[in-house]
Amino acid sequence: MSAPKTLYDKIVDEHRILSFDEAGGAGERLLLYIDRTVLNEYTSPQAFSGLRDAGRKPWRPEASLGVVDHVNSTNPDREAGHLDDGARRQIAYLSENGRDFGIEIFDLFDSRQGIEHVVMPELGLVLPGMVIAAGDSHSTTYGAFGVVGFGIGTSDIEHLLATQTLVYRRLKTMRVTVDGRLAPGVTAKDLIMEVIRRIGADGASGHAVEFAGEAIDALGVEARMTICNMAVECGARVALMAPDDKVVDYIDGCPRAPSADLLERARIEWRTLRSDPDARFDKEVSLYADDIPPMVSWGTSPDQSLAITDRVPDPDTLPPARRADAVRALAYMGLAPNTPLQEIAIDRAFIGSCTNARLSDIRDAASILKGRKVAPGVRAMISPGSSGVRSAAEAEGLDRIFIEAGFEWRRSGCSLCLAMNDDSLAPGERCASSTNRNFEGRQGVGGRTHLMSPAMVAAAAVSGRLADVRTLAVAS
Repeated sequence: MSAPKTLYDKIVDEHRILSFDEAGGAGERLLLYIDRTVLNEYTSPQAFSGLRDAGRKPWRPEASLGVVDHVNSTNPDREAGHLDDGARRQIAYLSENGRDFGIEIFDLFDSRQGIEHVVMPELGLVLPGMVIAAGDSHSTTYGAFGVVGFGIGTSDIEHLLATQTLVYRRLKTMRVTVDGRLAPGVTAKDLIMEVIRRIGADGASGHAVEFAGEAIDALGVEARMTICNMAVECGARVALMAPDDKVVDYIDGCPRAPSADLLERARIEWRTLRSDPDARFDKEVSLYADDIPPMVSWGTSPDQSLAITDRVPDPDTLPPARRADAVRALAYMGLAPNTPLQEIAIDRAFIGSCTNARLSDIRDAASILKGRKVAPGVRAMISPGSSGVRSAAEAEGLDRIFIEAGFEWRRSGCSLCLAMNDDSLAPGERCASSTNRNFEGRQGVGGRTHLMSPAMVAAAAVSGRLADVRTLAVAS
């Protein structure tokens, strides 16, 4: 009888071609088969150049998809959008590589264009039990489908394209169990921010993290993607959840999904994709969903977050190991200790990114904005996660709610998640953001980022300062 296994180890074992080590277990070095990858214009150029220089071609070009998402402008007036020469070359080179190597590319004018980690699931290309590797750290997103997804570097992209394999080192395993239910006004974004706050930015370093428990089971698939996406912010190299019928129903009807007959047959097989009852994890974390409040970040790392009802911390009251980072963060953010978080005024509000720009996120924010106006002096923007999400939101009339409230209804792209395009903060500007990282300069040199859920961004936008979404939800 074989030893009990975690879901992560089951999937890795199914994709292991050979092992370079005899011992096995965490740290095992192996050759791993990769089912699919998604390429973007920013991290793929060197990989394609390497293939050209070596005279190689992709082993399975149909297992790759290319999208433009990082450097493009999201200005709804394409003529007004700005692309520097480097961005233009990157976008043109991706299209050239698609033609030369037989890889499908969604360029800026494709109706399916969007952020890679939004486009792949909405097409039905992410299926339980797969291994998906891509040149972006937030490839952990795919774990919401019971997939081992992880980010890789440029040289790895070249190796993957040439061989459909990667040399891989098996990770330790960690389980985060969340029991109870999230309270009204509290979202998956708040849940993962609380996890990161509790365990720290390196709390899951070197681990594949499985999320389980009643609260996880109750979430929709898009909310689960938010959790897996941001798990990388506490050091996780892989994040995943056992797939259930919600996952199969989400895939059903997607443009590239398997046929209805194949899906029903797969549903039976996918039900076995879960950790064995007696599987051993190297690390265990437990928390109770009912205790989680709406969260906001105050510093320059996602683990520097607190409940919206709290105050900016005094570094002298923090554990010694965290004091220096807190002092630096407060100086960069221009905040004083003990300031109530709800007294922090904002200049910008942004809803978007691969973390929180799906249709359910847009609906959540719209429910807060309906009948309200963005506060004077606040510039508010929303960039739907894909052109498909944008069209679906427009079909529901959600765009009108945002526009009438005073939001800019942008096109799809990474946008203000990172200062790699013409959407960026000016030095000193403070932004309520639904994105995943609040590092120094992440949204623009000198820009100050406060992370939160899309509904919380909407609440901040109409309040002109960080706000508790629960008070607005009650009022509406």
